[in-house]
Amino acid sequence: MSYRIGSGVDFHQLTEGKKLWIGGIEIPHYKGSLGHSDADVLLHAICDALLGALSLGDIGFHFPNTSAEFKDIDSKILLQRTYTLIQEEGYNVVNIDSTLCLERPKISPYIVKMRETIAGILELNVKDVSIKATTTEQMGFAGREEGLMAYATVLLEKKM
Repeated sequence: MSYRIGSGVDFHQLTEGKKLWIGGIEIPHYKGSLGHSDADVLLHAICDALLGALSLGDIGFHFPNTSAEFKDIDSKILLQRTYTLIQEEGYNVVNIDSTLCLERPKISPYIVKMRETIAGILELNVKDVSIKATTTEQMGFAGREEGLMAYATVLLEKKM
């Protein structure tokens, strides 16, 4: 069997007047992510991990922030398109492990829905999608609530 591992990371600024999308769901908060798309930091990190596992470039290559086509796009669409690229290369996703870094809001009430959303797009069992969260103990830009970041690792398996 042929396995490939990929890792991804993404960062976005937080600003008032924007919606906060994480893991494909909107989370109520007074600040939201700033970006060309809906700025879903977790889905972007997962896309980069998927693409990186097969040396297919990164999310900016496939969905450039200079393109009007991707302005305000739902990142679930970007994840679906990335998954299509993975399938076209002859691979399936085995599992995802991810970590969110943000001070607030607390996301534990939303993790199950995020896992379900991601699993649905990637045709996975919910148990194959791990989402963890941590604060940065009030240090750095995440600790000051100026931004947030996400890390993702994926395992792909060649289709038989």
